[in-house]
Amino acid sequence: MNLSEYKKIIKQAIASEVEARKFYEDAANTLKDPYLKKLFTSLAEEEKKHRDILTQIYTSDKIDRYFSETRDYKVAETMEEPDLSMDMKPADAFALAMKKEEAAMKQYTEMANMCDDADKRQVFLDLAAMERDHKLKMETAFTDVGYPEVW
Repeated sequence: MNLSEYKKIIKQAIASEVEARKFYEDAANTLKDPYLKKLFTSLAEEEKKHRDILTQIYTSDKIDRYFSETRDYKVAETMEEPDLSMDMKPADAFALAMKKEEAAMKQYTEMANMCDDADKRQVFLDLAAMERDHKLKMETAFTDVGYPEVW
């Protein structure tokens, strides 16, 4: 894999982060509950941070490993994705967010599995790790909200 191919992958990842940020901003504008509005606004900011990190990687002109594997509780995999609604409960809001992160993680993992080039495969696995980390944060928040008895 050459630098141009690497940059193309990172540029696509940046576009995905921009799309995710827009989803969370739109969700924040849809919701009535002030706590959930704030939650989705903060999720939009997280996606902006991901975009900024990827932009730094894109402009660095260096192919490297930037993300490491994180734990995966696989909570998202046990749930259906709830619909966005004005009156959704906090647990459903976290569930929606973790399902979005799960989808991004799976997309990068599938792209990695389709790669014949080991270097490209590693880039996609690194991007999947970035999304897995964000999914882990959402899963942790979901279990904290959905199961307060474990506090």
